[in-house]
Amino acid sequence: MNTPIRTALALALIGASALAQAQSGAVLSERNVSLALANQIASATVAACSASGYAVTATVVDRAGNVRAVQRADNAGPHTLEASRLKAYTSASARNTTLAMMEASQKNPAAANLKDIPGYLLLGGGVPVRAGNDVIGAVGVGGAPGGHLDEQCAMAALEQVKAALQ
Repeated sequence: MNTPIRTALALALIGASALAQAQSGAVLSERNVSLALANQIASATVAACSASGYAVTATVVDRAGNVRAVQRADNAGPHTLEASRLKAYTSASARNTTLAMMEASQKNPAAANLKDIPGYLLLGGGVPVRAGNDVIGAVGVGGAPGGHLDEQCAMAALEQVKAALQ
């Protein structure tokens, strides 16, 4: 084979390899919370709050903020449905607890406008669901007498399911 043909073949192989590598990065694989796990988290959250005497609603969203599971305790107020959803959405979106975000917005003028993002609710009770380093969803809780208590219920539930998050 002469040199120009070898060169052309080599360049074609290099080009095909580069194209294959570029295309392989075009499709992402993402970890996400399953329906079964979302139901476990919601149930464990409501149970944790009920054990402390709080009637709450727990909403679990996937990594994109879409609702996967909702459980509302007997006697939980009607406002708790939307509050828990918004807290879960905010936490999943920011990949942070809503309590930490609320505190940051109160102390840091640069973060004060977080409250103006449509769909954000900066009250304690939204907690990211992490599998390793990946945020795969979030749980939002509404109805305890304080966002810090809502967050405690969510954290207790996540502790119960931590084996499934490895």
